[in-house]
Amino acid sequence: MVSEEQQEELIRRAREWKGVRLDQWERSDVYLISTGAFSPLEGFMGRKDYESVVEEMRLGGGLLWSIPITLAVDKAESKDLKEGREVALVNDNGELMAVLNLEEKFEFDKVKEAKSIYKTDDEEHPGVKRLFGMGDVLLGGPIQYVQRGTWTQFSQYSLTPAQTRDLFEEKGWRTVVAFQTRNPVHRAHEYLQKCALEMVDGLLLHPIVGETKSDDIPADVRMRCYEVLLENYYPQDRVALVILPMAMRYAGPREAIHHAIVRKNYGCTHIIIGRDHAGVGSYYGTYDAQRIFDTVDGNELEIQPIFFDHAFFCKRCDQMVTKKTCPHDSTNHVFFSGTKVREMLRQGEYLPPEFTRPEVAKVLVQYWSGLCPTGAGV
Repeated sequence: MVSEEQQEELIRRAREWKGVRLDQWERSDVYLISTGAFSPLEGFMGRKDYESVVEEMRLGGGLLWSIPITLAVDKAESKDLKEGREVALVNDNGELMAVLNLEEKFEFDKVKEAKSIYKTDDEEHPGVKRLFGMGDVLLGGPIQYVQRGTWTQFSQYSLTPAQTRDLFEEKGWRTVVAFQTRNPVHRAHEYLQKCALEMVDGLLLHPIVGETKSDDIPADVRMRCYEVLLENYYPQDRVALVILPMAMRYAGPREAIHHAIVRKNYGCTHIIIGRDHAGVGSYYGTYDAQRIFDTVDGNELEIQPIFFDHAFFCKRCDQMVTKKTCPHDSTNHVFFSGTKVREMLRQGEYLPPEFTRPEVAKVLVQYWSGLCPTGAGV
């Protein structure tokens, strides 16, 4: 991040540079690189790092890294961008967001990346669809972040990794477990979080508010669900709600590793990895995102994954359980598919308390009834 003096100078000079307009996904990446959430990256990946991550799940220097962080343009646009020059990275309004010091530009194999990162080249997969829709040339080089302040959406919950680590220190938390979510928290999530919270000093509820699938619950609705849940069912001094303005890749196992690395950068010592973490559809096995951690050195990862089985409410046990703790058959288990949940909400029906807390159910019913404002922009 540049100083105020540098900011004014770069804005003035950038009027003479070629520019690249960033979409929401790319703006998120620029912000996360700049704040250190994607440390040790200092910019968009060059060829050596990119190819090493795709093939070996490591940066060119050997450090563990599982997801390509890249900036793509089409071939026609790339012809006007010269290596060794600065490129203005602008937002939707044409305002300078960052400066890319372009070190190299190169073409890449989209099918190879898709099969390595997403385990499929099926364009029905949202990550693959995004990848195949990108330009054919990648721009690599360090960036300088020009904009100041917090992420504009949900600014009251917007903390950089450094600020989040400071918060943990102020609270006296030596051990902190992160919970990754792109959905409203239901009773199974709450069960996992509270089980983990028994073992550590604090819980970081760290919802993704960047780009997600079009049929996911909008970020502002999800944030209201988190607020009412924390207000009523969690110890205030042991939980922190901080947004993560990152795009979901839906890359399953590879993204689980990425989520762990990012949460380590935010100061967490543990991360919950549950059923089908970062998955979508049937592209990954139910527990593939847990098994991938067996392939990496825990000391190198520097954050401890906590694995959980699928949790649900058992009527006979009269509580939240998993297969590890419940002896009863599935006729006693309360389970709702995403399709069933959406059907009930469209009809204005409240989800049962065995599935989600009444306060959360109310927020969701209001949203599906058109009473809850949505679509807050970045």
